[in-house]
Amino acid sequence: MTTNNPPPSRPGVPLKTPKGTRDWVGRDALLREHIFQTISGVFRCHGGIPLDTPVFELRDVLTGKYGEDSRLIYNLEDQGGELCSLRYDLTVPFARWLAMHRNVKRIKRYQIAKVYRRDQPAISRGRFREFYQCDFDIAGDYDPMIPDAEILRVIVEVFDALQLDIAIKLNHRQILDGLFAVAGVPEEKIRLVSSAVDKLDKAIWADVKKEMVEEKGLSDEVADRIGEYVRRSGGIREMIQILKSDSELCGNKNVKAGLDDMDLLVTYLEVMGVADKISFDLSLARGLDYYSGPIYEVILTGKNQPSQVGSIAAGGRYDGLVGMYSKHPIPCVGISFGVDRIFTLLDARQNKSSSELTHEADVYIVAAGGKDYDGLLLERMAVARQLWDAGIRSEFAAKVKPKLMQQFNDSECVPLTVILGQDELAAGQVRLKVMRASDQETVQKDRGQLVSREDLVQEVKTLLLAVGPQQE
Repeated sequence: MTTNNPPPSRPGVPLKTPKGTRDWVGRDALLREHIFQTISGVFRCHGGIPLDTPVFELRDVLTGKYGEDSRLIYNLEDQGGELCSLRYDLTVPFARWLAMHRNVKRIKRYQIAKVYRRDQPAISRGRFREFYQCDFDIAGDYDPMIPDAEILRVIVEVFDALQLDIAIKLNHRQILDGLFAVAGVPEEKIRLVSSAVDKLDKAIWADVKKEMVEEKGLSDEVADRIGEYVRRSGGIREMIQILKSDSELCGNKNVKAGLDDMDLLVTYLEVMGVADKISFDLSLARGLDYYSGPIYEVILTGKNQPSQVGSIAAGGRYDGLVGMYSKHPIPCVGISFGVDRIFTLLDARQNKSSSELTHEADVYIVAAGGKDYDGLLLERMAVARQLWDAGIRSEFAAKVKPKLMQQFNDSECVPLTVILGQDELAAGQVRLKVMRASDQETVQKDRGQLVSREDLVQEVKTLLLAVGPQQE
């Protein structure tokens, strides 16, 4: 008789995750979950509703949307006559969804999901091939720049909640396209030149100019004129005045329309209290083809922060994307947060080992020995059930007769312990103790306060409010 069981792995072959991926466990997974909850809490505060889309899309849905970055899309093998690819971001699938649901006229949507890019990974800098994005988008026919201002407000709220100091670089695609035209860039090369300019946050101007001349085919004169503009940045109102003083530039209709948008936007941002976080930076290009209006990236500021992490959020307005799938275009604007880069920053701030595990419990139930000690397993189970029924996160050793010190070692990171002794149980009582770093040395001297079983839940809740629950 034959079987279809696969052969066992060859001994000596190292096991590892694919390049640009990683496993998540323990405190790392809890920290990431904390990031998800923090960000989604801000999204819901602004009226966002969740959306989930497939991890892969029809290839035609994704192609032609990402400019030169289209080479980073993961294509899948033909299955059943459909050519599919793993999603590159969450924006294009959202646009596809909007095109399929013409009855949706206005929506604030958020999505937290994995995306895939066939890029060269740099895990220490938070750059993976499989990674999470957290997106918030406003779609629908609203008056100009009101949704854009709210998106920028959302960015500030998220990073305030995560206690990260940030700055937002802001530009406008129409202004950028207009200044390229004024500088002499042929229309068919504008997107190619944008991709080159977008590298100014990582490369010096000389290298960017060399790419534009030698690879994109621009003349030295045109490249130098571009350089006069794209190396400028400053406060929004200051930059608006500088650009308006350039009569040749303002003679371009795209530049004029973009400056009108920025004039209106800065007024709203000042009312929302976030204008001081934003700089108008003409070097910001955002190479993706679908952007049509304001664009922005978020960078980290402040001392003692890892400098190797790049932008930690980015987005912009993409009014024409839905129209690529439907005869009924819907204006859209959104932001995408890079969870793995944010994790890298928060993880470095905590200064801990990524391999460290933790409990997610608030209470650990300990059996104390005695002359006739039998481990008190059923009693520990009964107390755990009492706490679980009350919604209190609780654990106990999965041993029939656990050793006392081993139980305290296992409960090291848990705020409270409930200590069960035979005499106390006979009297309908347990001991409740707040754990401290020195407890293992003093456990025999300080056994905690006596509490009746009937009052245990309330006493635990009171103490947790005082000491704080286990951090996630």
